[in-house]
Amino acid sequence: MRSESIAHILRILRENDTFLVTSHARPDGDAIGSALGFQHLLEGLGKSVTVAFADPIPSMYHCLPGVHRIVHQMPQHPPEVAIVLECDSIERTGFARIDAGMILNIDHHQSGRTFGHVNWIDPEACAVGAMVYDLAVASSVNITPSMASCLYTAVLTDTGSFTYASTGAETFGLAEHLLERGADANGIAQSIYFSNPASKLRVLGTALTNLEIDDEIAWTFVSRTEMDAAGAIAEDCEGIVNHLISIAGIRAAVFLRELPVGDCFRLNLRSKGSVDVAEVAERFGGGGHRNASGCTVDGSLAEVVPRMLNELRSACRSGCATLIA
Repeated sequence: MRSESIAHILRILRENDTFLVTSHARPDGDAIGSALGFQHLLEGLGKSVTVAFADPIPSMYHCLPGVHRIVHQMPQHPPEVAIVLECDSIERTGFARIDAGMILNIDHHQSGRTFGHVNWIDPEACAVGAMVYDLAVASSVNITPSMASCLYTAVLTDTGSFTYASTGAETFGLAEHLLERGADANGIAQSIYFSNPASKLRVLGTALTNLEIDDEIAWTFVSRTEMDAAGAIAEDCEGIVNHLISIAGIRAAVFLRELPVGDCFRLNLRSKGSVDVAEVAERFGGGGHRNASGCTVDGSLAEVVPRMLNELRSACRSGCATLIA
């Protein structure tokens, strides 16, 4: 099935000339690295490609080759093929619509949906960047240092620096090959992990001050007022939830960030082992992976927290039942 999907997609890439590549709103390392890696792949095939994101690119990814060419609106002339990466719908891109002769949907989330004309969904893949890598290898296109750096970033960030359950021996083999092809591992690490603005540390401090522990669940939040006081923006909150799930004895964690619209929160969920937070996120209109997911929920903090904690308690109980079975 996987080899058939790759062969089918390669035929589409070779038979068409103009492409759009996009991914989800609030882009992360996998979305950006995969999209730019795909750009390098398509250009290696001699194609015309535009990479578009509805939202700004976080500063930590400004080091990636080709990032300066990303645009934030749809191209004036519809492409023959639009490639949508790790989204469960067109709406998830943040664009109202995508005009193209064909929609190619590539995803690795277990919550992935077949909304495209052609769909390749592989929940076993550690990152969409790994799927783009497989396409690059199968295409025989030269994996340049630029492409390798983009795909390495995708894999590094979406495996939680090679710590998530999706990380396997093949993941390290992929990373090794990308390093051999010239991926700038040190430069990428410096940009992503060691170039934090002071505002990110301030908002982390606020979040840790607000920390609450409910048995096996850790949760915290930051309000709009606290975000403003820290001088923080949305990207400064990336990774806060990982501090919560790192606590000994905690099996599920959630970080809530109040959105500017008011009475609405963006939730990042993490879990350990068999606790499935993807199912929890899906109940609130979100999705993701078993151990890393997200969603946006309307309501006040006093309304949202009890609802989320109830769902997470249920997920923890289900996870225990799975282990016993």
